[in-house]
Amino acid sequence: MNPHTRIVVVVSLVAAVALLSISVGHGAAVKPAKHTVTIEAVAFKPDVVEAKRGDTIVWTNNDPFPHSVTAAGKFDSKEIKPGESWTYKVQQSGEVPYICTLHPTMKATLRVK
Repeated sequence: MNPHTRIVVVVSLVAAVALLSISVGHGAAVKPAKHTVTIEAVAFKPDVVEAKRGDTIVWTNNDPFPHSVTAAGKFDSKEIKPGESWTYKVQQSGEVPYICTLHPTMKATLRVK
């Protein structure tokens, strides 16, 4: 193998290893996360959730009466009974305000990057 060919092969191998390590590192960084929102004392806690597309949000109703998690045109849990949970997988980026349709003063926000 001539010196020029050897240099091309070495540079190609180094580039391939660098690209592979970037891909592996990038994949680890985008692993979906699970976020928890507690519904208690007629409030969503926390009232702002920051998530990424692909993340999962779980709302758990700890009040003694039903609630909902509703964002007009985006998602609707329907009625979540006391002691039950509802899970939503984030699909789109943006800021999504949501309420409890049974108690409209309950408001919160999902921020998706």
